[in-house]
Amino acid sequence: HLDAYEVSQVADALKSETFKKGDLVVRQGDVGNHFFLLEEGSAVALKNGQNVKNYGPRDYFGELALMSEVPRQASVRIESEKATVLSLDRKSFKRLLGPLNETMSQKAQDYKKA
Repeated sequence: HLDAYEVSQVADALKSETFKKGDLVVRQGDVGNHFFLLEEGSAVALKNGQNVKNYGPRDYFGELALMSEVPRQASVRIESEKATVLSLDRKSFKRLLGPLNETMSQKAQDYKKA
């Protein structure tokens, strides 16, 4: 877990953006430069047009492209009428979330099975 100082550092680096139903937050095949945290609303991950994962508040995505330096493996589309998404750029992600790399690597293995 992150301590209070680490949480405050992450919170200061996050940028908030509002999306509406049908908007793509990320597109499969694009270069990934941000990590995302769904604060409010719902979204789906689409791999080659197929729904592979549902997201709700506090779920995160976009870490694979930052950790592996590979293009986005799926598109993420907003499903709720509106959604608030927090983002962290690549540099901040590596600096602030480096200690969580092992946890995120395990989640990455789950994606590859989908």
